[in-house]
Amino acid sequence: MPVTLDPDAAAVFQAFQEAGRPPYETLSPAEARESYLQARVVTNPEPPELRSVQPLAIPSPEGSIPARIYTPLRLRQTNGLAPCVLFFHGGGWVIGDLESHDVACRKLSDEGQLIVISVDYRLAPEHKFPAAVQDAITATKWVAGNASQLGVDASRLTVGGDSAGGNLAAVVAIAARDGDGPAIAGQLLIYPAIDFAMTHPSHSEPETSILLTHSVIKWFRDHYLNGAADVHDWRASPARASTLIGLPPAYVLTAGADPLRDEGDEYARRLREAGVAVTYRTFPGQFHGFFTMGKLLPQADVAASEIGAWLQALNQGKDS
Repeated sequence: MPVTLDPDAAAVFQAFQEAGRPPYETLSPAEARESYLQARVVTNPEPPELRSVQPLAIPSPEGSIPARIYTPLRLRQTNGLAPCVLFFHGGGWVIGDLESHDVACRKLSDEGQLIVISVDYRLAPEHKFPAAVQDAITATKWVAGNASQLGVDASRLTVGGDSAGGNLAAVVAIAARDGDGPAIAGQLLIYPAIDFAMTHPSHSEPETSILLTHSVIKWFRDHYLNGAADVHDWRASPARASTLIGLPPAYVLTAGADPLRDEGDEYARRLREAGVAVTYRTFPGQFHGFFTMGKLLPQADVAASEIGAWLQALNQGKDS
């Protein structure tokens, strides 16, 4: 489908091109991680003031999982416990960490008036699939099991993330529904990667190969997966789950100039057809990754405010 970037998105894309940053697929994973962090400094908006930001260590069979807990100044509590978003960062399962999505988590905490716990799951290629999935599920179980000590209301636990993190959030929601995890109140899927088959039209349209290019997606895939068979595993491709019935309410966001656009759109439709309450929002003039670029892209702040309102409504409905 034809895609026209919003003027501010077009200006940012031109600036990235003129900066001459090397494509991730030409770098080693370590070099790509450093480049990703440097770009965040340029694009992150000013973070809102919070009540506290604290480190957290989540025990797991594979060793401690680093995490970070964000508590806003305005916090909705019931009987002293607050709703929580367990957040998984994007970065193609290869790059990204607690720092790269620090400001995004601060904004979600502030806008949603809730606790955010960001999870630093293991990255590929050092830790291939399903290591990230295992960490995401382990972290979710641990937070639910220790909710009261964390000040979290376990009945109002939402999983969320952007891109690869949206993939992990969708997988955790499915696993929890099937008994491998606690009850999940909602799933926040920000331009999620849903199907590694990569056969949707937006994966081959020239207009969508912006920042997250078709070639870098394949680079991420080849680092993360062990081989072609993993494509069909629903823990890698949640679109391959046998059924989506019984999943928690979802907020699904897509961007028009994004290779992942069509699979996100289709997943939202399939969730709705399965009887899941879905809030679907598309930003047709934006590219993949815009949500974390609020310093340069006003639409990122619009998205954050809308997501915050959805989270507040979701959790208000669960107040006792």
